[in-house]
Amino acid sequence: MKAVIMAGGFGTRLRPLTANMPKPMVPIAGRPVMEHIVELLKTNKIIDITSILYFQADQIRGYFGDGRKWGVKMNYVTAQADFGTAGSVKNAGGNLNSRFIIISGDVLTDFDLTAAIKFHEEKKAKATIVLTRVESPLSYGIVITAKSGKITRFLEKPSWGQVFSDTVNTGIYILEPEILDLIPPETEFDFSKDLFPKMLEDKMKLYGYIADGYWRDIGNVEEYFVAHQDVLDGKAMVKIIGTKSKTPDSQVYIGENVLISHGAQLTGTVIIGDNVRIGPRARIYQSVIGNNSVVGRDANLNRVVAWEGASIGPAASVSEAILCKNSLIGESAIIEEECIISDNSRVGEKAWIKRNVKIWPNKEVDPGATLSTSLIWGEKWSRELFSDAKVTGIGNAEITPEFAAKLGAAYGAMVGVGRSVAVCRGATDIARMISRSVSCGLLSAGVSVVDLSTAPIPLLRQELKRGRLAGGINVRLSPDGNDELDIIFFDNNGRDLPTSKTKTIERLFSREDFRRAAVNKTGSIDYSQRVHEAYRESFLSFVDMSIFQNAKFKVVIDYGFGGASELLPGILGSLGVDSVALNSFVDPRQAYYFVKRQSEALDQLGSIVKSLKADIGILLNSGAEKIIVVEETGQAVSHQKTLLKVTQLFCESERPKKIAVPVTASAGIELIAREYGAKISWIPSDHQAMMEAGISGEGVFVGGTKGGFIFPGFQLGVDAMFATVKILELLIKSGNKLSAVTGPWDKLYMVEKEVACSWGKKGQVMRFLMEHSEGAERLLIDGVRIIENGDWVLIRPDRKRAQFYLLAETTSAEKTRNLIKEYSKNIKSWQKLPEN
Repeated sequence: MKAVIMAGGFGTRLRPLTANMPKPMVPIAGRPVMEHIVELLKTNKIIDITSILYFQADQIRGYFGDGRKWGVKMNYVTAQADFGTAGSVKNAGGNLNSRFIIISGDVLTDFDLTAAIKFHEEKKAKATIVLTRVESPLSYGIVITAKSGKITRFLEKPSWGQVFSDTVNTGIYILEPEILDLIPPETEFDFSKDLFPKMLEDKMKLYGYIADGYWRDIGNVEEYFVAHQDVLDGKAMVKIIGTKSKTPDSQVYIGENVLISHGAQLTGTVIIGDNVRIGPRARIYQSVIGNNSVVGRDANLNRVVAWEGASIGPAASVSEAILCKNSLIGESAIIEEECIISDNSRVGEKAWIKRNVKIWPNKEVDPGATLSTSLIWGEKWSRELFSDAKVTGIGNAEITPEFAAKLGAAYGAMVGVGRSVAVCRGATDIARMISRSVSCGLLSAGVSVVDLSTAPIPLLRQELKRGRLAGGINVRLSPDGNDELDIIFFDNNGRDLPTSKTKTIERLFSREDFRRAAVNKTGSIDYSQRVHEAYRESFLSFVDMSIFQNAKFKVVIDYGFGGASELLPGILGSLGVDSVALNSFVDPRQAYYFVKRQSEALDQLGSIVKSLKADIGILLNSGAEKIIVVEETGQAVSHQKTLLKVTQLFCESERPKKIAVPVTASAGIELIAREYGAKISWIPSDHQAMMEAGISGEGVFVGGTKGGFIFPGFQLGVDAMFATVKILELLIKSGNKLSAVTGPWDKLYMVEKEVACSWGKKGQVMRFLMEHSEGAERLLIDGVRIIENGDWVLIRPDRKRAQFYLLAETTSAEKTRNLIKEYSKNIKSWQKLPEN
């Protein structure tokens, strides 16, 4: 049996730990993480090993040599380019003429590989993926298997709506050699994105083996620190070097030539490398001290990971921190939790390094100084930075000017020096402040800014469609009215920035060391000309203006003090529409309060519509992307009913072949589609999916369940201004009032509910849900929508909160409530069940 160790990663998310070494060489318990992998292979009698190298390959070659020190035979293949995971293995294929196992060089695991290989042989599999169960599966490839172990579905790094299980791909694969024939030579080709989906499509023997034991991907600094604590707690069964000394309070592994002075207190599990000196009365708890390190007298170390050559001065206090190679902590200095002191950095005596500060290599902190931010940057962002194409956080608390400037610089670094990016904002003062900070970050990266000032998002999309710019950014107060800000990113074609690019920004943001432009190459600020005129001209070219000529139609529109008030009134005037405008000027203060008082605004809009005997009332949200509709009766229409009414009007008028709606949409859509002969495309409930559906075919109408619509032709994304005019056009064509647009779908009852669930249990709940619903009619698109005799329930993990979102619809209120009650109870009970 042969093995391939994937050891070519850059370790970007582990920086600054990987500033001077490749990721597989980062030490765990005093030795490179890859060394633990080599020993695991040797334990399972796998000794013919090929390591695939790419980044800083010489360090790995120099350390492991020919492998004889570990009782293995080590070969190396250095990739000439980044061909992806499978492509890199293909590059090494000359040595792989029999069954082999692939394992990453930067994971920590104690799996029984022999048992996995036996499973592979028993199933006569062509490929077996070793699986494990984790609390938060978002960062991994999710794998769903039948009871036989055969893989039925594979999702690489899904969103929460696609988390159908907590069983994930560990990156350990057992392959037959003929599988290499499926991989094209010298081509970027990935196991999880390309090879395994192809095997599923071709119905090849692809199996999953769920392994018992410990596994952790050392993907970022947090995981690295947790892995150490797991080793010290005995959760990870890895080999620890040193003589074991045990007392009632401690378990200490002591290397060679170690001096522990009188009065030193070692508690918990402590690993001490060779040639270490520990001073009198030093206190060390649950820590790793690397070779050739010094711990001074009266020093206090609590859960510390100290690398080779670290020096901790007398009376210094270090808690839950990482001290890298040859770092020096001065006398009486204080290092707080989650700090990193990188290679060859020095912290002066009595200096105070506050929580979560990163000091990069070769830096020096003066004696007595207090450092509360990193020497480059130091913010930490919990979970993922991006949600779809936007970053959301509390204004001036989580999203500060400093944060926004850094985010802008990261986006600028991705775009590249010399390019131009459009920036616009909502009407509030906080949006103006943060947009200017974002612009500063872009300029510092050598990217020029085209400032669109206060402008709605559809105008920004239209400007990007002209093809002159590299991308766009909008800053707005969140429509949810909770003091949060959204920083939304757009690609050069006006579409929401795709996940591949948001991940690149996240990596640059976390690396904190991307290049700034030279003094003579910083960006400039420009103000685009004729933006409003270009939008208006394009808008009107997609409207049948003749429809409005003889129509006596009155509409009341609440602009919410937003930027649409500078565009839509002129367009309606060109069409001859009798419109009454409310709150139709840009006012930063009023715009802030308007978001928070939307229900009051709706009541006012309804009263005015009724008193003026208008045909319809429409409230635009702050970004002019979504609408809330009021009937001529003054009654506000829910988003779901608006979708049904607009879909029926569109199908009646245009007879489309295809419509696209989210899985959160009412089953009434099916009744409408059936009546007019349209095919339904069910999509995830997010804007990116709506845009992709809109461009997937000619004339596709896309309706959302949150007040957004994409009509064929004009825009790539939702546009409340265009939707307003198209709805007016459809109503005029139909000759009906909005309240008269109805159908059998009016007799359906929908109920929604949120059920609390910890982040760590979401994957487990989804796995039990998949088992529970096996054999039932269901949609697996964004959560699980289970359908029975026309009734349905959707169970979807919330992307932002520790909870599940439930939505059910039946033909009676009682049935719907009972369905919600049943699945609420299931979710609560599934959280309490054991994992296996």
